[in-house]
Amino acid sequence: MTQQGNGSPGGTGLPASIEAAWGLRARPVKGPKPGLSLERIVDAAVAVAASEGLGAVSMGRVAKDLGASTMSLYRYVAAKDELYVLMQEAAMGPPPLLPVQEESAGWREALSQWARAQRRVFHRNLWMLRIPVAGPPASPNSVAWWEQGLQALAGTGLDAGEEMSVILLVSGFVRNEALLMGDLRAAVESRGVPVEEVVEGYVRTVNRLVDPVRHPALSRLMAAGGMRVPDEFDHEFRFGLERVLDGVDVLIRSRAQEGGAEPSGTGPGGG
Repeated sequence: MTQQGNGSPGGTGLPASIEAAWGLRARPVKGPKPGLSLERIVDAAVAVAASEGLGAVSMGRVAKDLGASTMSLYRYVAAKDELYVLMQEAAMGPPPLLPVQEESAGWREALSQWARAQRRVFHRNLWMLRIPVAGPPASPNSVAWWEQGLQALAGTGLDAGEEMSVILLVSGFVRNEALLMGDLRAAVESRGVPVEEVVEGYVRTVNRLVDPVRHPALSRLMAAGGMRVPDEFDHEFRFGLERVLDGVDVLIRSRAQEGGAEPSGTGPGGG
């Protein structure tokens, strides 16, 4: 039931609702129910996802919350997968200004801030991480985030394919960390006890199960106190992101050596 925009002035092949988000198609100003609009539909869907999770979002549920009929929503958005895209577009918002655009930092600091900004969005809207990834960015804000990530790599000497791979690598790390930490936080909250108690209970269980002969590496980790609650919530994210960027730095330096130039913003910690 997805409506395509092939006949629109833009000829994008996108659904009509997404073309409307780009300003390529006029939004309906009146629907079967007075006051109904695409913005209200999206806002209502986001509210359901935020309070009950993405699985609770349906055209029928959103229509009920708006006091409208389910069929009236189809004048604005043709299918639930389109609604997901519009919900994500609203929750993401435009990307914040990064230092690379102010010429005050190199690629590493810019890409690090880009990743952290994405992470903040995901942690505020964990339901977004349950939306299936069906293709490259196609809505205004998602394309703006994509563009900004690529701009952070300007002047690094990477070719277009390498730049794209770096963006996919970093954004994939951010998504995975947010999903993992969100699930862990939800599991801890469902037990109603402090995270320290949950970890201590897990450590006791693992210590009973681990055999030093069969699991020597894990035994050494447990004996050294490697399984503990970090002092800072951001510890694992910072550690992982820095290691990812270290790898990107190696690639950029190798390209610079091949070209006989030194890119800006390299080295541990960026800057």
